[in-house]
Amino acid sequence: MIQQAHDAYNKADYNKAFSLYSTLANNGNAAAQASLGYMYQNAQGTTEDIDKAALYYTKAAEQNHPLAMYNIAVLMMHGKGVSHDMFAAHEYFMKAAVKEVPQAMYESAMMLEKGLGCIQSFSEAAFWYEEAAKRGNMDAFNNLGVLFKEGHGVSMDYKKAFYLFTKAAEHNVPTAQYNLGQMYDQGHGCEIDQDRALEWCRKAAYAGHEKAKNIIDKLQSDGKIVF
Repeated sequence: MIQQAHDAYNKADYNKAFSLYSTLANNGNAAAQASLGYMYQNAQGTTEDIDKAALYYTKAAEQNHPLAMYNIAVLMMHGKGVSHDMFAAHEYFMKAAVKEVPQAMYESAMMLEKGLGCIQSFSEAAFWYEEAAKRGNMDAFNNLGVLFKEGHGVSMDYKKAFYLFTKAAEHNVPTAQYNLGQMYDQGHGCEIDQDRALEWCRKAAYAGHEKAKNIIDKLQSDGKIVF
């Protein structure tokens, strides 16, 4: 029945999927509980109900369902449907990360880097950023690049930082585009190239990066560039 429910959901037959997931969830099926929580959270086949979403995510998370652990951690971070609890959120993110949920790896790294809900550890943050990056998380490429640029938790390595920023920038991560512009401007990990620095700064500015926008605005006001 779980495959029928998944098939109905994938066909956007949310009423049928909701009915099937509900039956399975009430019989203790973790996958159905996780999916039902998602439907309650996103008002699919039912009205939005964050409390019920949290309830079903929790039931599935208690059975170690990877995505449910990730989703309940997100709610805990923001205090939606459950009490705001950064320590419990970090614990669930880590459990989901161990089960190879890429976004959970990224969130775990973020919390470790900042010491949110856990003891700050740049080296562990670098490990999880790398694991997330291996699985295609572009924000993780950027953040790992920052650690290599600053020498936090890893040996300072401008060339690695440059490579990581380039990878993320080419996938349209605004912060990475700004960081890559800075690398070209300062000649860190590459030859100084003011044209490339400006090119990447422009891309970041177009994408809404505030520091990049301020730089571009100042250059325009000073008459140094014309769009």
